[in-house]
Amino acid sequence: MRYDQARWTDDGAEGDEGADERYEPLLTEKNSEEVEVDSPLPDDLTRDSLELPALEEPQLARHYTRLSQMNYGVDSGPYPLGSCTMKYNPKFTEDVAALPSAAVHPDRSERSVQGSLALMHGLQDYLARIGGMDAVSLQPPAGAAGEFTGILVAKAFHEANGEGDQRDEIIVPDSAHGTNFASAALAGYEVVELPSGDDGRVEVEALEAAASDRTALFMLTNPNTLGLFERDIEEIAEVVHDAGGLLYYDGANLNALLGQARPGDMGFDIMHYNVHKTFATPHGGGGPGAGPVGVVSDLAEFLPAPRIREAEQGGGYERFDPESTIGKVHGFQGNWLVLVKAYAYIARLGDEGLTDASAKAVLNANYLASQIEYEVPFEPFHHEFVASAGDQDAADVAKRMLDYGVHPPTTKWPEIVSEALMTEPTEIESRDTLDQLAEAFDAVAAEDDETLANAPNRTTAKRIDQTSAARNLRLSWQSLEAEE
Repeated sequence: MRYDQARWTDDGAEGDEGADERYEPLLTEKNSEEVEVDSPLPDDLTRDSLELPALEEPQLARHYTRLSQMNYGVDSGPYPLGSCTMKYNPKFTEDVAALPSAAVHPDRSERSVQGSLALMHGLQDYLARIGGMDAVSLQPPAGAAGEFTGILVAKAFHEANGEGDQRDEIIVPDSAHGTNFASAALAGYEVVELPSGDDGRVEVEALEAAASDRTALFMLTNPNTLGLFERDIEEIAEVVHDAGGLLYYDGANLNALLGQARPGDMGFDIMHYNVHKTFATPHGGGGPGAGPVGVVSDLAEFLPAPRIREAEQGGGYERFDPESTIGKVHGFQGNWLVLVKAYAYIARLGDEGLTDASAKAVLNANYLASQIEYEVPFEPFHHEFVASAGDQDAADVAKRMLDYGVHPPTTKWPEIVSEALMTEPTEIESRDTLDQLAEAFDAVAAEDDETLANAPNRTTAKRIDQTSAARNLRLSWQSLEAEE
């Protein structure tokens, strides 16, 4: 079976050469007209006329519908990007965010936005309880921004203890997300990379050798990027704390822990939450996102300002600045409507629903891995796994999977797995969808190198030279037109 845009066909791997070339003309190529321009701006900044589309509503509607059908997203089918966690966003959260009462101007007075403040206070509490933290800031606008904020909080803590200059290193495992390294360097720290052990986990002995009185922070996600739970996490926390450092939890893999375990109970001092991953708010395409940061009580005074608390007088809720706040890291209260969606998702699922979501995420990953031919070298894993493409090129495998109507996994990372295929189906996929994914994996596994090297064949955009594309950006169709 093969998926061709919006329909299944029975042509197997045949027919690639005859696949229809899909091309949707620009609106101005369909029909346009010259419109005179009358502007108060200086002549050297204006044109006398503009060429604008001249189309009826049905033509416009069909144009944009066809464009949407050429694209692929979580509303189209499975999107098993390991670590990136692209999962379906339930539409009820969009309905909640579209309510007129959610359209709150950020400069309104506290008295007039008590409902909004109550929601933010409630979300702070939800996230703190989920993560085992004592205090939460909702300001950071993305996971990477949350990482950077958490590092700044750690820096402020060490400076308050008179160790700001001394503690100039952050330890990061070699399997960590690239943003960990980037955030640490951006904050001015030297990055100490910690090699993984043979089992894919942190080696306590290696950590003991790396930790010192220069250690500000050890950044870790648990389960790690191989989907493996760090069994020695309590000992890891003890090593870091004995060295005077703090333990940072990268919340990218929190999906595996909901209702099962909490980072705070493992010894983590700081964490960020990827609400666009874990709590199903929209994700990708440059945003918007949200990366709230949680901390234990000793670090609460350094969180960004303002936070929300119950009003000290007169009831209701109020904004306040923590005593030694690092200041603001985003305008107003962060990405407000993303936070509304996260609150709605958590409130609807509740404790039992979140626990069930985590269990299904782990079940789905293990089921899918059991159905594919590719080797999975590190087990037992939780919500995601990293298979090896073996003798095949992982990037070629990914491109060929597009021809089978599914989005491929993350490829070539983490580098400790040769030709890595990092796969996370998430909890929302059905068994039928997982079987569809497995069929695509296995079909590609059986194909020859030439077929893979020429893929994809059945997509709107065919194979590109990724190196040239990265080095010679075409940021608009005008630049392409000028080149031609």
